[in-house]
Amino acid sequence: MQFVKTHPARIYAVLVAALALVVHYVPELPSALILGLAAAVLGTGEAVQRAEDRKTAGAGEDAHQGDQADAIDERQGDDQADADELSA
Repeated sequence: MQFVKTHPARIYAVLVAALALVVHYVPELPSALILGLAAAVLGTGEAVQRAEDRKTAGAGEDAHQGDQADAIDERQGDDQADADELSA
């Protein structure tokens, strides 16, 4: 299950390719079935895109939080240096 959450776009690409191969090599499939599968694939594609967007947004937030933490650490060091200068 973790693989599915981590790589939804890869799984989606494999399923779309498999569907295209099945449609090509099994021409007697009813067109209604093929259209239904195509609609399901398009809906799944939207879900995959949203999952990828969430991962991208989460990665940006993590990086931004790390930058804030670094800035706070730097300011704390400045405060300590100021305090040392005042006491000397």
